Amino acid sequence: MHTFESLGVGKPTLALLTKHGIITPTPIQDLSLPHVFAGKDVIAQAETGSGKTLSFALPLIEAIDDKAGISALILAPTRELAVQIAHEFDKYSRGKRLTVTAVYGGVAMGPQIKKLQRTQIIVATPGRLLDLLSQRVMSLSAVRHLVLDEADRMLDMGFQPDIEKIVRQVPRERQTLLFSATISKEILQISKKYLNNPEEVRLPSALKPEFLRQTYYQTTPEVKLPLLLHLLKSERDLSIVFCNRKHIARKIAKKLTQQGVQSRALQGDMSQPQRDRTTKEFKEKKFSVLVATDVAARGLHIEDVSHVYNYEIPKDVDSFTHRVGRTARAGRKGEAISLVATEDERKFFKQILFNYSGKIDLKTVEAADLPKLAEVPHQARSTGGRSGTSRGGQQAKSGRQRRFRR
Repeated sequence: MHTFESLGVGKPTLALLTKHGIITPTPIQDLSLPHVFAGKDVIAQAETGSGKTLSFALPLIEAIDDKAGISALILAPTRELAVQIAHEFDKYSRGKRLTVTAVYGGVAMGPQIKKLQRTQIIVATPGRLLDLLSQRVMSLSAVRHLVLDEADRMLDMGFQPDIEKIVRQVPRERQTLLFSATISKEILQISKKYLNNPEEVRLPSALKPEFLRQTYYQTTPEVKLPLLLHLLKSERDLSIVFCNRKHIARKIAKKLTQQGVQSRALQGDMSQPQRDRTTKEFKEKKFSVLVATDVAARGLHIEDVSHVYNYEIPKDVDSFTHRVGRTARAGRKGEAISLVATEDERKFFKQILFNYSGKIDLKTVEAADLPKLAEVPHQARSTGGRSGTSRGGQQAKSGRQRRFRR
């Protein structure tokens, strides 16, 4: 087991690590830091919450000069993750006069452009970075370190063409680091294309069977919401309910709140300030249930989530693994519960049962034990959500008729 000092971390950074309670490297840091400090390319399998950010942040903080211009580029799939990574760089580079800029959409471009003039490290989502490059307000010609973080998620989100356009503008003489929760055939193809003789580091899943319990219910579309309500009302800790679609996330959050379970949606149509505020208030336990889409929840690192619910079944094992990884963290117990209601969901879940390495038990509940949905007062129906007040009554009536339709 290495120490941070033996790996090459300088005294100022060591002091900052100690200040924040970080004394010894995590397993992924212990395995990858020697290679990264040595300047080698690395492909590493590591999940969110494993400490992977410091696996590339610490060596870059030590290596980059404050007069070097834009020397490092970290690509991340979501705004939340980009902000989180930039925060880690800021936290552990204090005193080195390095400037870190998070570049992402959903906010004004002007302040980002202004800050880029004095930046050494960029943490960016691909779309906004391409916008800035197309406007010729910045250049990647001085980049010596390229990091592809959560590469599997970037591929899932369709960013591969954007990544290729960006990498073409980065010098060939560089260090490239690729981090991914799963090492799929596509990830290996990407690594062969962009990495030079990389060291491969694989960290087993941080989820321990003794901490994570997994169950599923076979239900119907009509019973699905009462079942979810029944399960949530028996819990007192933080829960995340996952949906595949943005409008379903909004709808479920609204319906749960109407039934007495304080819930909010986290989905891609929200502005960045709205997403930040919702995440912050969830962490502060101002409400107990977050209804989220996969894209919006990527990069969430919340220790106290006791339950994860798959209200809509994901279409692939990687997304399922990401979702259940939001609970049973840092030695705490957790439960992941899937509600399988439609023919498509049965098809997707059958593939998950076949390919997923963890144990998932079938549970049942008597229909008589499920709560009846309380009638929503007319005023709440007519003014809630995004409905206009002039047509609220008509829309609410339509909503009652379609209550459980997909």
